[in-house]
Amino acid sequence: MAFLNDNYSKLKAGYLFPEIARRVKAFTDSNADAAKRMIRCGIGDVTEPLPEAVRAALHKAVDEMGVRETFKGYGPEQGYEWLRKAIAENDFRAHGIEVADDEIIVSDGTKCDTGNILDILGAKNVIAVTDPVYPVYVDTNVMAGNTGDADARGAYAGLVYLEGNEANGFVPAPPKQHVDVIYLCSPNNPTGAAATRAQLEAWVAYARANGTLILFDAAYETYISEPGIPHSIYEIPGARECAIEFRSYSKSGGFTGVRCGFVVVPKTLLATTASGEKKPLHPLWLRRQTTKFNGVAYIIQRAAEALYSADGKAQVRALVEHYMGNARILRDAAQSVGWKTWGGVNAPYIWVKCPGSLGSWEMFDKMLHEANVVITPGAGFGAGGEGYFRISAFNSRANAEEVGRRIKALKI
Repeated sequence: MAFLNDNYSKLKAGYLFPEIARRVKAFTDSNADAAKRMIRCGIGDVTEPLPEAVRAALHKAVDEMGVRETFKGYGPEQGYEWLRKAIAENDFRAHGIEVADDEIIVSDGTKCDTGNILDILGAKNVIAVTDPVYPVYVDTNVMAGNTGDADARGAYAGLVYLEGNEANGFVPAPPKQHVDVIYLCSPNNPTGAAATRAQLEAWVAYARANGTLILFDAAYETYISEPGIPHSIYEIPGARECAIEFRSYSKSGGFTGVRCGFVVVPKTLLATTASGEKKPLHPLWLRRQTTKFNGVAYIIQRAAEALYSADGKAQVRALVEHYMGNARILRDAAQSVGWKTWGGVNAPYIWVKCPGSLGSWEMFDKMLHEANVVITPGAGFGAGGEGYFRISAFNSRANAEEVGRRIKALKI
């Protein structure tokens, strides 16, 4: 008899976004007219076409795959050297940040990487997450057996929850207690909050003093507009000794359906074995990827490389400006009706306090049924998200403007 991984039985109802899809389908199946008016501002999926530079690179690479002399089969699992060099030069060394080409390992995206990284970490770690939290951080730890059961509020035993709230601007400070691993996301999904240099310095100081590993999700760094907000954890001195950084082309280059990202694991980063010996993490992640992953397709890596061309960079800036223009429209509309908001400045998400006494899922249903707009209930991001909701700016300009009008017309 085959036995199941019983940890999956600890997971709450369903992953947040499938649950949203289920509720939306149930509503639209019985409301044909509403289905036609539906505007989705829930899941953070991009809507605009791939940049022209990317499309040209894809076409060229496909043509190469049609000729024996330029055909590519298995590539290096960690990514082609030319892409890793482009990443290191453009994303890091051009900004005075020390990252070597071979410290970069190309992948199919940050969602996968932040879950898969658990493969190289031990079972005895005390793990901390911010709350509200990107659900993948929590659910993958549940699946890996790093937690107990969830309580009535959805908080899992064995995890340390660091509360993000209005008082701290949804950027929690380091805990008083010791933790071994901490997930940080800046700019944050779901709240849109971006950690300042001083806040990240405090985290790096804590990590170095406590032997803590920071798992730093920088998937939205392209959207940072305010000066002085770090784009990389490695801008902070000492971070190379305590942090792994995850990045993605999903939201910067529109690669949600193309799939490419990368992880930076400094060779100076150490962790402790069960016997107390200090060993580097880089060889372990490299071994994990070369064993369990066959690498990102050649044509996709050429597409990612094109984002670093002069045309590619300009087209990425245009995409970011488009989505952040939507964010301004949505944020202004929410504020005009007296809703309290965060985010929408350094990230394409607006985090909104539910008006009146409405709960997160109550607000979701109200927006769905009365405005025919899909938003994301804050409760789906952890107990700390109850009483809030997220509006995504990933949409057409016309849709963003229409959602703004519907928000203003909504009766609370």
